[in-house]
Amino acid sequence: MSEPFIIIEPKTKKVPFILSVPHCGTEFPEELKGDYVPEMMANPDDTDWFVHELYNFASEMGITIIYAKYSRWVIDLNRDPESAPLYDDGRIITGLTTTTDFFGKDIYISEDKIPNQAEVERRLVKYYWPYYQKIISLLEERKREFGKVLLWDAHSIRRSVPTIRKEFFPDMILGNNDGKTADSQLISTTLSNLCSGEFEVSHNTPFKGGHITRFFGHPESNIHALQLEMNKILYMNDEEMQFNEVRANKVRIVLKKTFSQLLKQLG
Repeated sequence: MSEPFIIIEPKTKKVPFILSVPHCGTEFPEELKGDYVPEMMANPDDTDWFVHELYNFASEMGITIIYAKYSRWVIDLNRDPESAPLYDDGRIITGLTTTTDFFGKDIYISEDKIPNQAEVERRLVKYYWPYYQKIISLLEERKREFGKVLLWDAHSIRRSVPTIRKEFFPDMILGNNDGKTADSQLISTTLSNLCSGEFEVSHNTPFKGGHITRFFGHPESNIHALQLEMNKILYMNDEEMQFNEVRANKVRIVLKKTFSQLLKQLG
């Protein structure tokens, strides 16, 4: 069986830093392709489009990149496997095996295609846990070598999703579950460097980091995790449909600076 993720190996000496991109996948497994509304499956709107391409510089810094092959509509790698909600403030958040997109549109062709509990368990085993197990392996390997390691979970979202928030999202949102998933100095370094650019940066509002950040971040064990959410318009065109190299390069300047300072701090 082919793995449900893709690994980009470092192009230079490995560093204690792993980059995860769980929502950039656009593929659907063969056994599920007949279950979704065809026009929606052809362009899964909730995709974090091109995020793995935005971070293409990371491997040149010694960072290992892992990113999802399949769409989050198959199973959402950044949700609790027991479907426990990440937030309790009334916002609409798609679930582990969502039946709608962010705007409430049905993604399955009929109700009988909606996964039952047995199907959810099958998807967890086949598509969800292998991603987590690979991250565990990478983090443990780096921790053995360096004594500490940082996981950076990379995301993007439309500038406006009224079902989640009435106002536009800030340009960048750093999440660490209110300081629980990473050392305070790493958080401070990240914020100061992200804020050194031209972008509006928010901290833990309106996103505190999803399940990946909360699951892996254990600073007391020298395993740190941070999530960065950003507006798609920062690196895509105004319609948020196509990659924009000029905009992306402006973001990369800030990200490279941030990563460089974090690597210095990690030693």
